[in-house]
Amino acid sequence: MRTTLILRDATLERAATLTGIREKTALVQAGLEALIEKKARERLIALGGKMPKLRKIRRRRHM
Repeated sequence: MRTTLILRDATLERAATLTGIREKTALVQAGLEALIEKKARERLIALGGKMPKLRKIRRRRHM
């Protein structure tokens, strides 16, 4: 999908320096994927301890 973005040059340069990614499309893609992973992780953490009636899961023992 083609999209036009208006981004700060300093932000792009800093991201490129920190990641080593020089291509703008790849840099934006990597940033979006990182944001998605971060938000998904935050949602999972927020769910922690929210199911008090959930029964304990039986675990296999390692031999």
